[in-house]
Amino acid sequence: MSKFWSRFVNDLVPYVPGEQPKVARLVKLNTNESPYGPSPKAIAAMQAELTDDLRLYPDPSGDRLRQSVARYYGIEANEVFVGNGSDEVLAHAFQGLFQHEAPLLFPDISYSFYPVYCGLYGIDYEAIPLDESFAIRASDYARANGGIIFPNPNAPTGRLLALEVVEEILAASPDSVVLVDEAYIDFGGQSAISLIRRYPNLLVTQTLSKSRALAGLRVGFAVGHPDLIEALERIKNSFNSYPLDRVALAGAAAAFDDVDYFEQSCSKVIDSRGVLTRELEALGFDVLPSAANFVFASHPKRDAGALAASLREQGIIVRHFKQPRIAQHLRITVGTPEQNAALIEALRGL
Repeated sequence: MSKFWSRFVNDLVPYVPGEQPKVARLVKLNTNESPYGPSPKAIAAMQAELTDDLRLYPDPSGDRLRQSVARYYGIEANEVFVGNGSDEVLAHAFQGLFQHEAPLLFPDISYSFYPVYCGLYGIDYEAIPLDESFAIRASDYARANGGIIFPNPNAPTGRLLALEVVEEILAASPDSVVLVDEAYIDFGGQSAISLIRRYPNLLVTQTLSKSRALAGLRVGFAVGHPDLIEALERIKNSFNSYPLDRVALAGAAAAFDDVDYFEQSCSKVIDSRGVLTRELEALGFDVLPSAANFVFASHPKRDAGALAASLREQGIIVRHFKQPRIAQHLRITVGTPEQNAALIEALRGL
């Protein structure tokens, strides 16, 4: 502990991001990035911004992007908030919507940034155990709370909660915010954005890092009742009025407008996920049903940590978590058909 630190910093347990190795020619299946590049229209829009206008500040409200998101989902721009990656959007939600006396509820196996934000903002929380098949039980959340947050599909399990079950959770907690973190929804789920007019306590967050292949741009957004959006705007404007630069705003809006490219990319990932799942199962792996761009797999006769280490020796990186309930599982990003084939070939040789 440095004598210059604020007192709370010593107690923080920071989030550990997935490894970004600086070695060429790796089969990188550890951070759920898209195996395909961004929309060519998004790249062109970003290139068009590389002018003398970069001397000017970007639009602090991100109106063009908000309008693109609103147009895609058939909602109003004042129901959309944009930020520097969904992590920043989530941070604003934790600070602005979840600081209450009752505890925040989220799954025990979930996005590991949630407890980090609780520590950062002094939020009491309870981690609700998933069931034996790693699924969320709606009834477990029908209790006093200061808010509820969960990814759908969940991460790192990939399991999807049906929209009617999401609605059941919403209906049971009308007086607290329910945040549905939809980083992976485009790979097989139905967005809860369709419910925002019916449930003013619903906030949905998404990212352009996965299905729109813009992880390097850092763009995320939230959708909900204008009252919730205003809370996020107040936090944002008290923290950083310009969270997205001119290039990011242009590229993100163009990516949302290029629906055909987006749908084609998602379809290719979904098809590859099915092939990868079947090939892993043929090798004896147990694979959870996934609606994400990754699979969560374990082998009854092989140690997951040892498998991850052996794959690394062959230039293939997957994600291994050491939490007790999932220490024998690997989270494997769905890559290109060639990357997936390299993974399967390596596993056959182990």
